[in-house]
Amino acid sequence: MVNWKGLIHYYREFLPVTEKTPVVTLLEGNTPLVLSQDLTNAVGPKVYLKYEGLNPTGSFKDRGMTMAISKALEGGSKMVMCASTGNTSASAAAYSAQSGQLKCVVLIPEGNIALGKLAQAMIHQAQVIAIKGNFDEALTLVKDITDHYPVELVNSINPYRIEGQKTGSFEVCDYLEDAPEFHAIPVGNAGNITAYWKGYKEYKDIGRSTQLPKMLGFQAAGAAPIVLGHVVESPETIATAIRIGNPASWKMAEAARDESGGLIDSVTDDEILEAYKRLASKTGVFVEPASAASVAGILKLSQKDYFANHKNARIVCTVTGHGLKDPNIAIKNVTKPVILDADIKSVLKEIGL
Repeated sequence: MVNWKGLIHYYREFLPVTEKTPVVTLLEGNTPLVLSQDLTNAVGPKVYLKYEGLNPTGSFKDRGMTMAISKALEGGSKMVMCASTGNTSASAAAYSAQSGQLKCVVLIPEGNIALGKLAQAMIHQAQVIAIKGNFDEALTLVKDITDHYPVELVNSINPYRIEGQKTGSFEVCDYLEDAPEFHAIPVGNAGNITAYWKGYKEYKDIGRSTQLPKMLGFQAAGAAPIVLGHVVESPETIATAIRIGNPASWKMAEAARDESGGLIDSVTDDEILEAYKRLASKTGVFVEPASAASVAGILKLSQKDYFANHKNARIVCTVTGHGLKDPNIAIKNVTKPVILDADIKSVLKEIGL
C-alpha cells in the first residue's frame, strides 16, 4: 500500500488510542496475502498465506507490540518486560529501542530459544536473562514482577497486544473483500487466535464483512494443552515459538474455537517439518517451524476430507514468523552443497547439461 504509516495510523478507528498516544511504529502490518497454488491443489479450497514474517522484526508480534509499547509510553512507563520463546523478545526490544525511552527486560528459557531471535533481542540492547526453566515458568516470574513493581508487562495477556494483533484479520478482509470461510493459525500462548477472532467479529459487526470464518487452531503434539485438556508441564517440540504448556489466552482460544464452529487440533513435529519444507520448496515462502503448524493442520484435515464440501471456499493460513528466525532448523533439513572444481565441464555435468 502506497504511503503506509503503520497499522495504528491505518486502523486508528478500531484501536484504543487518542491524539495524545505517542505512536511508536516501525511501519508494521500491511503484510502480503500469498495464494499458494500448491496447497490449493492439495487441499481443494483456495489457500492463502498471511505472511507475517514480513513484519519489521520478522513476526506477527510487531502488530501487538506497536500498541503495547505506545500505550506503555503514554502511561509513563520507563521499563517493559516480557517472557519469550523468542519472537516477543525481538519485537519488544526493537520497539523499545524505537521509543527512545523504554528499557526492555526479557526472560527466556535457557537453551530453548532460536538463535535468530536471541540475536535480535540482544542487538536491540534489551537486557536478556535466561532462566533455568521453561516459558511458562518465565511468564510466571514476569507476571509476579510486573504485578508488584513499576514495570509494564508486554506479553499477549496485555490487552493492547490483542488489539494490535486483531488488525491481521482486518487486512485479510480488506484484501479478499470479505472474511474467508476458514482461518488456520498456530496456537502457542493463544493470543493470536484470540486476536484474529476478535477482529473478524468487529469487522462483521460494522458491515465490513458479511460472514465469520471457522477458526482452525493447531498446537504442536508435544505442547498441546488445549487439545489434551490439561497443562503440559514439560512441553517439547521442534517448533520453539509454540513450545508452551499453559497458554495465557487458553479460555479465549477455546471461545474462538467454539463461537466460530471451528476446532483446535495438534500436529506432530514430523508433520510440521514436512509442511515447513513444502512451503519453501513449492510456494517459495520460508517460515520458522511453528508457522508451518497452520499449514500442517489443513493438510491433516484435508486427508480426513474435512474440506470435501467446501471446494469454493477460501482458507487463510497465518504463517507467523520468518524462516531466518531459526536458521539452524533449515540447515539441518537441507542437502549440503556439492563441492566441485572451478571447471565448466564439472558444473555442466552436475546440473545435467
